[in-house]
Formats: sequence, structure tokens, C-alpha cells
Amino acid sequence: MVRPKKPRKIICDPNITYFKPRAVPLSELEEIELDLDELETIRLCDLKHYDQKKAAQKMKISQSTLARILCSAHQKIAEALIKGKAIKINKRK
Repeated sequence: MVRPKKPRKIICDPNITYFKPRAVPLSELEEIELDLDELETIRLCDLKHYDQKKAAQKMKISQSTLARILCSAHQKIAEALIKGKAIKINKRK
């Protein structure tokens, strides 16, 4: 049985849900989906410059969970930038 996902404290709720390369129609692009928890880890660690321990405390998750989420977010963003894909931010369900 899979352990249920622990609720995460997410403050960031962006108005914009897509980023894409300029001059390429969205219909012609592959998409990378970035979840809100991934966006929140990017905001806390990369934008606010919190260390992983402090960011994990803010999100009410363990540091190792935050590290996995942050690594996933960085990989997705890198793939989108290098391969010219659109980034879709998944809003809360």
C-alpha cells in the first residue's frame, strides 16, 4: 500500500500557468508539467535563497523530500530550456 501524500504548505499561487519559447505557437510545442510544490521549492530555495532545511520547515516537509522535489523541478526546467519545451504550471486540484 502506498503511503498517502503529506499535505504541503504552498504559498505561491501564480496567475501565469504557461511559459514558452518566443515565436513558437503553443500548439507546436511539447509541454513539461511543473507542480505547485516544485514551483514553491524553486521560489524558496532559488529566489528567496533559503537553505533546504529552512525551506522544508516552511513547507512542513522533511529536508530529504524537499531535496527530491527541488531536483525534479530543476531537471524539468533544464529540459524545457535546453530542448525548447513549454512549461505548464499545474494549479491545485
